[in-house]
Amino acid sequence: EGDTSPVKVLFHSLAFGTLRPFIADDPEQTMTTAQMDMTLDVMANSLVYWTQGLVHSKLMGRGGKVFAVTSAGSQKVLDAIAERKVGDVPPVKVLFHSLAFGTLRPFIAEDPEQAMTTAQMDMTLDVMANSLVYWTQGLVHSNLMGRGGRIFTVTSAGSQKVWPYYGAVSAAKSALESHIRQLAMELGPRGISTNALRAGVTDTPSLRRIPGHEALIDWAKDRNPGGRLTVPEDVAEVVVAMCLNKTDWCTGNVIGVDGGENLG
Repeated sequence: EGDTSPVKVLFHSLAFGTLRPFIADDPEQTMTTAQMDMTLDVMANSLVYWTQGLVHSKLMGRGGKVFAVTSAGSQKVLDAIAERKVGDVPPVKVLFHSLAFGTLRPFIAEDPEQAMTTAQMDMTLDVMANSLVYWTQGLVHSNLMGRGGRIFTVTSAGSQKVWPYYGAVSAAKSALESHIRQLAMELGPRGISTNALRAGVTDTPSLRRIPGHEALIDWAKDRNPGGRLTVPEDVAEVVVAMCLNKTDWCTGNVIGVDGGENLG
């Protein structure tokens, strides 16, 4: 009672893992230790890490709610949040959207079977970009987010640059930035701000799935004035700052969180 911690709800939804059998006729096609560790770390253990960070930093306190999405689906999560609503005050203050799950294939390939399909393109855009709109609709239409709410999504320089096999993900990042601008216009009268955080190259499991990611890492280290890669804490600190300070008027933007990696 009377807790002033800024974060009231942590919503954890990460769909990124390896889909392989444990046992296969060809041992090369079975799940490896690294793949198992990565899947558990991203989809499960990260919930613990985020919760630790919020609680240990006193950003979430008594009355805080932590939700994780399983196969139950988004509507059940919204219903669960609504059940804990007290009075008419919308309980969700921050929506942080970061989904890295898409198909890495060329649009045009020597073997047409290896080219991007309609289903793969649709899935990539729906998961990585359009889901931001769907979650925002659910929260706002259910009166779970109101005036003073903050919506963040994570984009990258890939929205404007090209890289082999990255076409569908690049399109998704571009769509995300467009969605942020549209949502800023539509949510402005409701007092809800929306911004995209353009993180620099960050050494994550998602990055390591991109063919040629080693070259991206080297490029970023050489180019960044800070002489290092972006780390998740860099992004988290910007989110906290924008939630704690009076930044309501900052909306509809793509904000660089990259140490100057993309200057020039």
